[in-house]
Amino acid sequence: MSTWNVDATEHARLSALAAADPVAFWERAAERLDWAQRWHTAHTWAPAAPDPERPGELTVPRATWFAGGRLNASVQCVDRHVAAGRGDRVALHVEGEAGDRRTVTYAELQREVARAAHALTALGVRAGDRVVVYLPVLAETVVATLAIARIGAVHSLVFGGFSAEALRFRLADLRAKVLITSDGQVRRGRAVATKPAADEAVAGLDHVEHVLVVRRTGDATGPVPWTPGRDVWWHDALAAAPDTHEPEAFDAEHPLFVIYTSGTTGRPKGLVHTTGGYLVQAAWTHWACFDARDDDVYWCTADLAWVTAHTYVLYGPLANGVTQVLYEGTPDTPHAARHFEIIERYGVTTYYTAPTLIRTLATRFPSGPPPEYDLSSVRLLGSVGEAINPAAWQWFHDHVGGGRAPVVDTWWQSETGAAMIAPLPGVSARKPGSATRPLPGVAAAVVDDDGAPVAPGTPGLLVVTQPWPGMARTVWGDPERYRDAYWSRFARQGWFLAGDGARVDDDGDVWLLGRVDEVINVSGHRLSTVEIESALVAHPLVGEAGVTGVPDEVTGQSVAAFVVPSRPPGDVGDPRTWAAHAAEVSAELGAHVARAIGPVARPRRVVVVPDLPKTRSGKIMRRLLADLVAGDRLGDVTSLTDAGSVHRIAAVLAAGARAHREDVA
Repeated sequence: MSTWNVDATEHARLSALAAADPVAFWERAAERLDWAQRWHTAHTWAPAAPDPERPGELTVPRATWFAGGRLNASVQCVDRHVAAGRGDRVALHVEGEAGDRRTVTYAELQREVARAAHALTALGVRAGDRVVVYLPVLAETVVATLAIARIGAVHSLVFGGFSAEALRFRLADLRAKVLITSDGQVRRGRAVATKPAADEAVAGLDHVEHVLVVRRTGDATGPVPWTPGRDVWWHDALAAAPDTHEPEAFDAEHPLFVIYTSGTTGRPKGLVHTTGGYLVQAAWTHWACFDARDDDVYWCTADLAWVTAHTYVLYGPLANGVTQVLYEGTPDTPHAARHFEIIERYGVTTYYTAPTLIRTLATRFPSGPPPEYDLSSVRLLGSVGEAINPAAWQWFHDHVGGGRAPVVDTWWQSETGAAMIAPLPGVSARKPGSATRPLPGVAAAVVDDDGAPVAPGTPGLLVVTQPWPGMARTVWGDPERYRDAYWSRFARQGWFLAGDGARVDDDGDVWLLGRVDEVINVSGHRLSTVEIESALVAHPLVGEAGVTGVPDEVTGQSVAAFVVPSRPPGDVGDPRTWAAHAAEVSAELGAHVARAIGPVARPRRVVVVPDLPKTRSGKIMRRLLADLVAGDRLGDVTSLTDAGSVHRIAAVLAAGARAHREDVA
């Protein structure tokens, strides 16, 4: 490969511009979009500050980007490519778990979005109204989202595996006017009804005027419960609509979507992202970080409801006119190599996924993908969701990327809207496990509790030290919570508190250490769950690891390590097998961690388990591991890929406890 979108020379130029004038840098990035009207004010920023009218209180921070500029998100993602003569380019290769396939060109996508926009307007949806989308990964999900944006309504996507209660909270919080759902969806080879959960969620919510239903599973899930006058079939609504639609341009600060965080405590926060600044950063970071090219076949494996897919499926790649793969289904159905099969079938060039899946694949295929799968098309790899272990990084690079494809390990959040810290493939040095440096136009630091920079190698708090275009503007209906959660801690400096721990090395590169609330304090030593997990995964006996802190009368907290072995130990269906294997490997793994990190990090308890509780966005739910050890109530587990994982872990813990009692007796 001779050139990259951002090579060393271009990176130096962009970095110099961003350092001298970050607003001017983002204005240059904004030129990549088609604006119906240019902005009059590139950026304003009023940080949290002492409130003169309320002594002791802080004002709510307020930012604008590209104010006065007008554009339409749907036009950026579809219409302008068709107008440029690229309508025949494939926008989406869509594949279902059962093997059903569909190809959608940009011209076809434009017509479908137009029909859906007319259908929503016919249901009474207007600019500013909220529409909740409760769908799996389908072409219709993309069409619905772009149609909502096209008419200036505000979309909020909800993971199709969430409970009726979780869906109801979001509908009520937003006072949504329309819910878009499906009759059912396919999960692990089974058709599962979805409409009953949707009906339960909207019951009694008078502001939900219509439920628009996509036919996905049909007869496989039986008769669909129906409320005449409220419920409308998607295919009927679109069939009656024209396939052309004249879009309106909206102000850059017009709300585009609300995405809810699923924090471990408190009610979910509805983060509000606006149109102009978000699209600028989404498009530019996708172009730069993933070296977007006309002949790419790009696959981000995230569920469309997660922020990863908002930015790096729905908006960034479509704004750049690339061809994408969408897959509705689990990565191991009907076989463990399903993702390799899909990469080969479509000639995927860019594969962006979560460290959890990478570790799972490395455990199942330690020597690499089966030789019958040709992955030679892959030229770029990406990682997102949490810090990637160096061992998993190396396996990914060597076996999926063939030792030639760079690994772009991205750090960002729902709150930031787009990648903030990441290597650039034409620039950054190879450093497994590090997100490297902030991207041009982004400024970040690792500081102590008082805001002072920490020494290299010392854990600290990750902060963003200047505003950026893709930043969430507020929490829906609760601006004070936005202030308190992100801006109050370092209000004097005007910094954003990310909530992640990190350290910098001697080169100035950033290493993420996980959420601050997942740091384990053992006798005053602050230990990163990610570092301990990385040490465990580096041992040949361990395929995956999840680490949590548990109460300890002597040390305050101790380390409990849950490990998935690289090879199953005998009868995998018998919890006693797993408990016995833990007894065999506990001392060896403990000694390994002590050598890698230090004796203080040695796990007090090692639990060998069949799998770990993971969300569909690829994160290990470490709080559930702590709850399982303590025997506490687990609470809502609907965000898990497989809720059965917690029951299997509970059975292993119970078997281990019985074995311990028998040994004592």
